This record gives sequence, structure tokens and C-alpha cells, in this order.
Amino acid sequence: MTDTTKSATLTINNQQIDLPVHSPTAGPDVVDIGKLYAQGGVFTYDPGYTSTASCQSAITFIDGDKGELLHRGYPIDQLAGKSHYLEVCYLLMYGELPKAEALEDFEARVTRHTMVHEQMHNFFRGFRRDAHPMATMVGVVGAMSAFYHDSTDINDPWQREVAAIRLIAKVPTIAAMAYKYSVGQPFVYPRNDLDYASNFLRMCFSVPAEDYEVNPILSRAMDRIFTLHADHEQNASTSTVRLASSSGANPFACVAAGIACLWGPAHGGANQACLEMLREIGTVDRIPEFIARAKDKDDPFRLMGFGHRVYKNFDPRAKVMKQSADEVLGLLGIENNDTLKVAVELEKIALEDPYFVEKKLYPNVDFYSGIILDAMGFPTSMFTPIFALARTVGWVSQWKEQIADPALKIGRPRQLYTGETFRDYVDVENR
Repeated sequence: MTDTTKSATLTINNQQIDLPVHSPTAGPDVVDIGKLYAQGGVFTYDPGYTSTASCQSAITFIDGDKGELLHRGYPIDQLAGKSHYLEVCYLLMYGELPKAEALEDFEARVTRHTMVHEQMHNFFRGFRRDAHPMATMVGVVGAMSAFYHDSTDINDPWQREVAAIRLIAKVPTIAAMAYKYSVGQPFVYPRNDLDYASNFLRMCFSVPAEDYEVNPILSRAMDRIFTLHADHEQNASTSTVRLASSSGANPFACVAAGIACLWGPAHGGANQACLEMLREIGTVDRIPEFIARAKDKDDPFRLMGFGHRVYKNFDPRAKVMKQSADEVLGLLGIENNDTLKVAVELEKIALEDPYFVEKKLYPNVDFYSGIILDAMGFPTSMFTPIFALARTVGWVSQWKEQIADPALKIGRPRQLYTGETFRDYVDVENR
């Protein structure tokens, strides 16, 4: 952050308070209210923190009006089109694109950490068979701190590095194990000769009774899903990770907190909600009925997977995801899948209908990722765990950045209190 000579003046009860204004490298100026309470005796009120910068970060930048998403300055469409997930992981964690030797070393370190402690298999068996995979992931990732004591000291830079690699490497294995457990199939161990996305697909869909060969089109689509969900600035789950981290909690506990937050349907469950909507529509001939309902202001129905809270233009991630969706559907076909037929027709209408075009209700990344994951054979219960898997590197990168920040202090939001004022206790017989 670059300090400037600019300042803002706030007048409260005839008292003028000068507040410094910081100019970031991109985005709007930021009014620094850090000393507002000390100088003026007041707090600010900002539900959802929609106008408040909670931290200083150099990792990810979003310009919703332009439809722009940058990781360390690199646009997401270039990264998703030319790079791959583990290279983007390196970029997020270390700030620069790696040279070939550094990338090879990083990929090797991640690959060699993909196995989980064998005793963790017993931990899974403590869950009911019908437990949601996200519930399992919250518990198992949090329990990593009980298995990997040698990487929980946040004050040791080397232990922070080891913990980061372990999380990126083992969360796909844990997610696949959660899936296998939910369908009653044996766990599949990772293989070091496969790339990150292919390894995950194999751990999810192979069985001991027969060989399984990962289709490169599906592997590439999965890698893009991971890449496009890797980080998204200070969203709810990332802010949760940072808040947990501010207390000095170990990295496994912090990421488990992020997974728990991501589980919320307003956050990580959007692609699942989108697919459930497509199934509610059911068949192509019913689309006009639901389009009419979406346009009716008096009808509470909303088309899921269209538009975005942050992006006021086209979601830049959706452009790349659409390409993958077309490739996957071209490979697997939609002839016998009514849900995918509805998705394809609904996408066409949304891109052409003046109502959607004028309001910029374009298909977003959740629309396309839901279609792809469904076509691959994943149940909707696995959509959010896959999101958590992909976002782990973002949480880890934000955590590492925060821990290294000399300005770090424990998070302590204020409140606008509306409860009762002082009251004396009344004994129960006199109430």
C-alpha cells in the first residue's frame, strides 16, 4: 500500500478528524479509520464489510465493473488457458511465475505429500455412512493438526512452508476419501506418476477390480475448475481463515474453518444450487415457464448460476469454463441427460434474450462448473468439497501472507449495540 498526501476530514459533534487516505496499486482509494475510535470515540457500521478493507494484500485483485480477476497481476483467462493449477499455486504462494526447475521441484514436493497418515483412515470410519462429504472434510482437515505436529508452529517459517505443501497435497486425497466413504467404496491411494487433476479423478472413480484410465479432456477440465476457483480475494471463507489465523491458530484449524464457511449455500454451494435448479426445470419444454418466472418481479424464483454479486459484467472465469463445458459435453454427450439438455438450451437463451443481456445476467462460473461436474459423474454433494479443494491454495496463500505481516493483530470487529442497557438482577421468586 502506498501512502499519499491525501486525507479525508470527518466532522462529528463539531469536531473535525483527519483520516489518512491510502492509494493502492489498483482499485479505489482507502480511508484509514484505524484511529477513528481513539480520536473521535465512534465506530463505523458496515454490515457484511462491503465497504471495508479488512487487510492489506498483494495476491488477488478483482474489478467487478470491468469483469477482471488478476492473480499477482496475471489475468485469470491467461492463467486458465496457458498455465495449470500447480503453477498457479506456486504463483499465489510465492508471488512470481516459477522457472522450469522451480516448478518441477514444487510439483515434486506436492506429489510426494499426497498420501495421508494411515491412521486417518480410521478417523473416517467414525462418521456415519450418509454424512455429507463437507462435514467429513471439516472434521478430517481440522484433525490434521493431531497427525502432523511438526508443522503447526506458525512462528517457524519452515513449518509454515511444510504445512502449506501438506494442505495443498493432502486435501484432494481427503476429498476423494470422503467421496469414496459416502458411496461405500474402498479408498484409493494416490499415485506419484499422475498430475494433480488426474490423480484426483482416479482416486474418486477407480476401483480395485479394474483398471482406470483418466481421459485427458476430463483431466484438463478438472484442472481448469481448480485454477478458476484457486483464490477470489477477501470473500467470506478467506476472511474466515484470516480471522481464525489472527488468533494464532494452527494452519489446519484455519483451513478447516474456511471449509466450514464455504459450506454455506450462499458461498460454496452456488454450483450445487444451480444444478438443482436445472433438475427442477426438468425438461427443455419447461424452460419458457421458468424464464417467465425469473422475469416476474412478484415471483421469488431466481435463476441460479446467472450474474454475480461482484462481477457487474461477464464473469471472466465463465469464459474459460464455457470452453471446458463444451469440450466435456462434446466428449460425453448429452443425448440421454435431460439436465444437460436444459443447461445447454438455457445458456443459449440467456446469451440472446434482451432481458438477460440488458441486465448482464450472463452464465457465471458456477453454472458451467456444475454442468461439468455433473457430466463427469460427481453427485451434487461433492461440488462444494471440490470447491474447497481448489480454494485451499488461496486460503494457504492468504494465511502465509497474513502471518508474515508485521501489522498483524487479532481480529476484533465492533458492533452497533441495540440491546437492553444496565439492569439489576431480580431474584427468581420476585420475577
